[in-house]
Amino acid sequence: MARPRAPISTISRPSDPVPGRRVIRSTYLVALGSNRRHGRHGAPAGVLAAALDALAAQGMTILAAAPLISSAPIGPSHRRYANGAALVESADSPPALLARLKAIERAFGRRAGRRWGARVLDLDIILWSGGIWASPGLSIPHPAFRSRSFVLTPAKAIVPDWRDPLSGFTLRQLAARLARTSPVDPAPRAA
Repeated sequence: MARPRAPISTISRPSDPVPGRRVIRSTYLVALGSNRRHGRHGAPAGVLAAALDALAAQGMTILAAAPLISSAPIGPSHRRYANGAALVESADSPPALLARLKAIERAFGRRAGRRWGARVLDLDIILWSGGIWASPGLSIPHPAFRSRSFVLTPAKAIVPDWRDPLSGFTLRQLAARLARTSPVDPAPRAA
């Protein structure tokens, strides 16, 4: 029996803005991360909860959200991260969704800075039900997700059978393969 390759896009919903107009909705796997307090939302776990609310307020349907984990930082940051993943549905194209995610990051106080530095909120598109996307500034699947347990652990909790369109492996398989090798990041722990 064949396993599902990915959640499929859906067409039109009663909540679509223009009745009778066919709207293609895609499913996206979005990684969430934070390792800085926010004045209004508090500790990183609170920031991620508020980020999920912000995604919904932007018109995305949250289909599933993974339990949060805690992970060690990569690079110059010294604070541990709270990490999660969300399965969202949106009528946005990948570049339009990326623009919305970056706007949410800015609304939470994210500023351009050094790579892998401390950040109040990080939102990344990991996978898309449309498969592969490549344009300046956006690559789907995310180029580094296969080597990051802080992405794979929450992702496999909500969509373990979603297949990476490049390797053909499921998220469950990718996480197991990473656990058998020397990961780039130490194994995450429950938040």
